[in-house]
Amino acid sequence: MGYYEILNLNREPFSTSPDPAFLFRSSAHNSVLKRLEIAIRLKRGLSLILGDVGTGKTTLSRVLLQEFANDDDFIFHMILDPTYNSEFQFLEMLVKLFRITPDARTTHDYKEEIEKYLFKKGVDENKTIVLLIDEGQKLGANFLEVLRTLLNYETNEYKLLQLIIMSQMELLPRVKRIKNFYDRIALKYIINPLDLNETEEMINFRLHQAGLPEGRSLFTPASIRLIFENSQGYPRKIAILCHNALEEIIIQGKKIVDRDTISELVKREEFDAYKLVA
Repeated sequence: MGYYEILNLNREPFSTSPDPAFLFRSSAHNSVLKRLEIAIRLKRGLSLILGDVGTGKTTLSRVLLQEFANDDDFIFHMILDPTYNSEFQFLEMLVKLFRITPDARTTHDYKEEIEKYLFKKGVDENKTIVLLIDEGQKLGANFLEVLRTLLNYETNEYKLLQLIIMSQMELLPRVKRIKNFYDRIALKYIINPLDLNETEEMINFRLHQAGLPEGRSLFTPASIRLIFENSQGYPRKIAILCHNALEEIIIQGKKIVDRDTISELVKREEFDAYKLVA
């Protein structure tokens, strides 16, 4: 039996898997989703979404896919890990992703085939092609140049490829140095960590999504404040700490997470980290 069943929940509330149903839509997440939808529908080209590790970028991308799932006018392609050894390998992956069968196998041929594909889908069939790249900080300069080339494919009215890059903050100074790429960014948005109120809302939202009745919580206000202080508002850190806290109260036979529970967990984590360094 999972701990969530013991607590009369019907699902795991604090998994770190990118489940769209458990994305707490903070004001920042709501804003970026709306801006992305506008950028895609207006075919504006390049959107760059930045945030530190654990701010919810991957889950956000799943929510975006879900929002367009029933609209046949939009074709989404996703790259979860853009780690490639060469420009040729990167283009080969794109050709396979777009389900193109090229006549030849050179970088030039691949670029030509991708261009034909984008014009066929975007102009002849009036479809919107969206390429979403997660972990964008792994993109090297040569791959950014490939993407810049693809963004050059356009009609007089719109870009044929809608490119969304989700990345950690380290990508920003790199793209700033590539002026002809940086100038193409139609939407740039930085997702910041949650504040204290949003941290409480996220915890209770996830509990209620997992089956806890509205108006109830398994965390005291003091415990939530300590969770916020130790997670600094990063959703992934909040989820991990909450998961550990619920396991802890089951072991101790308690019904609610209080400040002492969180304090003990934090001390334990600090001690474990010390042992690893020592």
